[in-house]
Amino acid sequence: MVASKGFCCLFLQLLLLSFVFDVANSQGLKVGFYRKTCPNAEAIVKKVVDQAMSVAPSLSGPLLRMHFHDCFVRGCEGSVLLNSSTQQAEKDAFPNLSLRGYQVIDRVKSALEKACPGVVSCSDILALVARDVVVAMKGPSWKVETGRRDGRVSNITEALTNLIPPTANITQLKSGFQQRGLSVKDLVVLSGGHTLGTSHCSSFSSRLYNFTGKGDTDPDLDPNYIAKLKNKCKQGDANSLVEMDPGSFKTFDESYYTLVGKRRGLFVSDAALLDDSETKAYVKLQATTHGSTFFEDFGVSMIKMGRIGVLTGSSGEIRKECALVN
Repeated sequence: MVASKGFCCLFLQLLLLSFVFDVANSQGLKVGFYRKTCPNAEAIVKKVVDQAMSVAPSLSGPLLRMHFHDCFVRGCEGSVLLNSSTQQAEKDAFPNLSLRGYQVIDRVKSALEKACPGVVSCSDILALVARDVVVAMKGPSWKVETGRRDGRVSNITEALTNLIPPTANITQLKSGFQQRGLSVKDLVVLSGGHTLGTSHCSSFSSRLYNFTGKGDTDPDLDPNYIAKLKNKCKQGDANSLVEMDPGSFKTFDESYYTLVGKRRGLFVSDAALLDDSETKAYVKLQATTHGSTFFEDFGVSMIKMGRIGVLTGSSGEIRKECALVN
């Protein structure tokens, strides 16, 4: 009888635990979250993105980076999109001043609000747009989990302290990714996103002119590449733009890893991938096999990144306008 009562108790506990997990899952992210509430949501996003990329493909890199920068500060909850009347929001922080394409996000939101008012979050828009710009630039597709809700706080200081700078060494990179539940493989895979876009000279000029404060160059950067970069970035020039993946900065491909392997990665953080055995092996693999696993790996790592610090269920809100809290 005692054994029977114990079994009954255990069964009820397991049943309750199962219910709790089901509730948690129902409030979490999933592929096709808007299937019933806004069935054409993803098609609407893709249409707007494809239109934008047909006339302004150079926005692909900044729009992909916008999702990264959102997720690494407070989690993937759209705080990078919020405006501040006193210029104290995340988008006002120096690392985010190079982000562009907010008007594309606004056009997507407007189209979604017209079709399904108050349904699709701005944080989900960022995740969907990131996938769709990659596809538009001949990169891989992946199934984006949706169901995020939008945060109500955006703080310039949090962006300054949480975004990993282009000057980060391998220890700082690994620590920054690990703190967000991402692996060393995720680090080297997501770094491949630098195949798209451009950078201001200010993000790497110290490698050309004053690496250790003695008017020297970075010994980890190919001297021939230094000469080419100096032609584009004169000393003191902070604003000129340089392609991060010269020759294919509007095409999502594996050539980034070929450049890094030849010591032609633009940032210190790119060169740092050669300072760790695991990241170096991945760089070499992709460079020598024409990116044999890069496309598949990138989708997997983007899905993982898209889960960082999300708000779901009744947390947060669904903004009516992405730049403003309701």
